[in-house]
Amino acid sequence: MTPTTILLIIVVYFGLLIFISNAVSKKDSSNDAFFKANKNSRWYLVAFGMIGTALSGVTFISVPGQVGSPDIQFKYFQFVLGNAIGFLIIATVLLPLYYRMNLTSIYSYIEQRLGVVSYKTAASIFLISRTIGSAARLYLVVIVLQRYVFDAFGVPFWFTVLMSLGLIFAYTYRGGLKTIIITDTLQTVFLVSSVIFTIFFICDSLDYSIPQAFEAVKNSNYSKIFFWEDWLKGNFVAKQIIGGILVTIAMVGLDQDLMQKNLSCKNIGEAQKNMFTFTGIFVVINLFFLSVGALLYLYAEKNGIAVPELAGKTRTDLLFPEIAFHHLALVPAVVFLLGLTAATFATTDSALTALTTSFCVDFLGMDKKEHSPAMVKTRHKVHVGFSLLMFVVILLIYWLNSDSVVSLIFKIAAFTYGPLLGLYAFGLFMKTKTVIDKLVPMVCILAPTLTFILSLYTKEIFGNYEFAEELILVNAGLTFLGLLLISKPSTTQTRF
Repeated sequence: MTPTTILLIIVVYFGLLIFISNAVSKKDSSNDAFFKANKNSRWYLVAFGMIGTALSGVTFISVPGQVGSPDIQFKYFQFVLGNAIGFLIIATVLLPLYYRMNLTSIYSYIEQRLGVVSYKTAASIFLISRTIGSAARLYLVVIVLQRYVFDAFGVPFWFTVLMSLGLIFAYTYRGGLKTIIITDTLQTVFLVSSVIFTIFFICDSLDYSIPQAFEAVKNSNYSKIFFWEDWLKGNFVAKQIIGGILVTIAMVGLDQDLMQKNLSCKNIGEAQKNMFTFTGIFVVINLFFLSVGALLYLYAEKNGIAVPELAGKTRTDLLFPEIAFHHLALVPAVVFLLGLTAATFATTDSALTALTTSFCVDFLGMDKKEHSPAMVKTRHKVHVGFSLLMFVVILLIYWLNSDSVVSLIFKIAAFTYGPLLGLYAFGLFMKTKTVIDKLVPMVCILAPTLTFILSLYTKEIFGNYEFAEELILVNAGLTFLGLLLISKPSTTQTRF
């Protein structure tokens, strides 16, 4: 597939999204439509669209790419099982709480439970976490576009990033969540179709039937799921499942992005149906992605394809695009491109909308003010501001990062979402206590700092123990302990 062909497909793809955006937001581009989709979203559209938002380009490229490591293989599926348990906890514990309180921003719970400073702290943590995490996800697809498209035209990396964010801004700034519910559903169709067709095309190239491919993956050196051998290692099954549960609660249940979509449903019953349906699809799709990874390595072995390098370092993230663009036929390459584009931009458009919503509601108080054209203009400026901030963060990641992007994102989650998990745990479980509100920011800075120091000296302190995704539990626990130290008896009985 030539760079010109890829570019043409991307132009047509974004033209379709912008057309849908204009059609959806033509009649209503108010703040209520942008923040909550007028509380009128269909649960099945939300459930299906959330697949694209939750998976992202990281699942599409990084997860299959990591399968080739003997210590990883299908390890990620352990984490996915933890994710599934986390989704069920969100559906049965957090969603009912958010609906009872009729929240636009989920961090308003912290304001009512612990105080204004705690509330602003929680919202700030989200803004920092989601900006970095979403930038890392978008960075992944931009380096693919840069390598396989824009390098051929002499376009610099920074311009590719700016153009990508500009296209996302173009179809989200007016309709916000109301638009994204529709566009993400379309993008998820491309994503799911892509992974299914990719399996079919690779099987065809390897002369496998689907049952033969299943057997080949099962008998390969890439398909081990459960790692029971050494509890000190990061791939140990219990660490992965516990980490999956906690990361999901933090990165989904305590994240304005994905919860904003759930809160756009008509009632709690529909929101829960959405979460249960989404959970089942999520588990199956991730298993498909891992299977794609094993098939990619089997294909690479058969055809003598080396894992690509970037800046002199091996990058497993690039194996999938390398095979799709340079070794498969035109149709499989188009399918891959549509899937990758859909996965990544469905995540980023949703994140930009959530960041804008959180800032407008949590810091500008727009949910407490009467709607006006001036407020809509302010919202547009905030949307531009977060687009530019993400641009800067992507460039920083590009200059500094050498790890697999999936590892980077979960490292970020452990250090930034841990305090959020600690704040909500304190609010939910310590019903008779509150905190000295002005000291909360100090606790939420100290906890991840201590966690980071602990992670650097794990082997010296605990022997050969390796922290994995369960590091978020340490961070949340230190936050909880810090909040206990600055706690005091509550003068009012909490209903939440």
